[in-house]
Amino acid sequence: MVDSILFNIMLVGALGIFSQWIAWRFHLPAIVVMSIIGLLVGPVFGLIHPDEVFGGLFDPFVSIAVAIILFEGSLNLDFREIKGLGRPVGRIVTIGAFLAWLLGSLSAHYVAGLSWGVAFVIGGLFIVTGPTVILPLLRQAKLKPRPAKILKWEGIIVDPLGALLAVFAFEIIKFLKVEEATATALLIFFLGSLFATLFGFLCGRGIGWMFEKGYVPEFLKSPVVFAVVIMCFTVSDEITHETGLLAVTAMGITLANMHISSIDDMRHFKENISVLLISTIFIMLTASLSVDTLLEIFHWQIIAFVLLMLFVVRPLSIWLSTIGTDLSWQEKTLVGWIAPRGIVALTVAGYFASVLLDAGFEDAKILMSLTFALVFATVVVHGFSIRWTAEKLGLASEGQPGVVIVGGSTFSTALSKTLTELKIPVLITDSSWQRLITTRKAGVPFYRGEILSEQTEYHLDLTPYEYMLAATELDSYNALVCTTFVPEIGRNNLFQLSLRNDRGDDLEELVHTIGGRVAFKEGATWESLNRKVESGYVFRKTNITQQYTFDKYLDESDEEIIMLFLKKPSGTLEFFAHDSQTRAEAGDVIVSLMPPSKEFNRIREKLEKQRNGDKNGKTKDE
Repeated sequence: MVDSILFNIMLVGALGIFSQWIAWRFHLPAIVVMSIIGLLVGPVFGLIHPDEVFGGLFDPFVSIAVAIILFEGSLNLDFREIKGLGRPVGRIVTIGAFLAWLLGSLSAHYVAGLSWGVAFVIGGLFIVTGPTVILPLLRQAKLKPRPAKILKWEGIIVDPLGALLAVFAFEIIKFLKVEEATATALLIFFLGSLFATLFGFLCGRGIGWMFEKGYVPEFLKSPVVFAVVIMCFTVSDEITHETGLLAVTAMGITLANMHISSIDDMRHFKENISVLLISTIFIMLTASLSVDTLLEIFHWQIIAFVLLMLFVVRPLSIWLSTIGTDLSWQEKTLVGWIAPRGIVALTVAGYFASVLLDAGFEDAKILMSLTFALVFATVVVHGFSIRWTAEKLGLASEGQPGVVIVGGSTFSTALSKTLTELKIPVLITDSSWQRLITTRKAGVPFYRGEILSEQTEYHLDLTPYEYMLAATELDSYNALVCTTFVPEIGRNNLFQLSLRNDRGDDLEELVHTIGGRVAFKEGATWESLNRKVESGYVFRKTNITQQYTFDKYLDESDEEIIMLFLKKPSGTLEFFAHDSQTRAEAGDVIVSLMPPSKEFNRIREKLEKQRNGDKNGKTKDE
């Protein structure tokens, strides 16, 4: 074991980000990869033991990280997102959450053998699913809109509520357990909680007001939010112990519902800082587990508790809470099965394990074993079964990974029709009915609305789409769209039309800093592509085989042909772009835009060759 604090900080950070990269590269649940790596470097090989190395800094660091993670969850709790989602979501996040807390607490007491105090604390915590876990699974599984929307918003709404419920349960039970506890002491606790809520609200309003009035420059917005979150947590926690989590959650909810213009900047902040903290903290927590903790996971009580949570508590709470709604039995079954617990559950459980032990709850020592068993089991089982379950229930999106085309035009419509012929889902979005005329006439799926509007994410489900092409006549808008969707789609799958260079400006340098990858070949601008389609250019689909190779295809092509994309045998797409050396292989289909005369000449030459072959055959026979 290496005792250097600096080395341990470097190692846990590097391992956390490396785990995230491995998960992204091989399409695995990140929490599973982090769990395995943390266990390998910690209890298995004993390379690091962060709890021993960091000593007194370990718990404060975890506490601050938990506060930031909770702030992240509450920052997504925009009350506008609850409206229009229907009765099912409302029932699940209220009645369903209460039932899950009650049934989970009963299971923790009667099956896992925990005392009532610890059982009700952990029961409240285990109702969370968490957006950091459920959203990657939804992108991977490609569910139909209804179940995907329910699971998505349940994760966002219940995530901070579960931790809050655990905090309240802990504080109330702790006061009730102390023999000398009086009504005055309990009143002081509630006043402290009220102060934390009010303080968090004021911090949120203050930050929002300063951002709206321009009192904070752009480059300081993220650091200011980071500093205020830590201050909000620390001050509240020092005044009344354990209320810091309540304060930062109230702060996040306040900011989320102020609808200020800088909300995206704060979300960008949490997507950077929180990912780093989540990765680091998870490695630290799993590496700090002892071998005894891991062995406790295989105790029959813990195994029985996990099975009960998987097959009884979650399904029963969903089925009971959605009685009288319009959910089908298939949707109830899928939603009742999928409930992965994630990083928030494990980090907050580690936090409560120490404070419960300090409060005299000796049975809290198995809390980490219990939580890790549930987290690991749910993420693995649900992560690898969600797609299969959805397909069996008929709730998986059909077809190949889809394409979103931003900007209605003649070219966009023609390209969409070609994608549809290849059985690839496609959607054209534009804020103008006028620009969608050709799209509507062609019967291509479309969405009329501003793709950059916050309201769009409430009404438009982009889960089935893995690629985006910004194809408007405005270069700056195309770049802005691609830059905005980098976190959701990834730059490799974001494309924009070639930048116009009418004034001779060196605009090509723009794509190196912002925007998506420049699609197709040089000169394939919005004007040129639409002009070609309107003049009769056609979309040609060419099969590449062992005999008809990509090199032969290139030899037969001329400068007027524009290669658009490849469709792989697996169904994935690969767009031709300026910054890539895309090559087709046997089994691929190349879609290109070519002049009609070329197509007619190829057909005529092919027919002539066939006729000549028939004549030659007859001559030989004669």
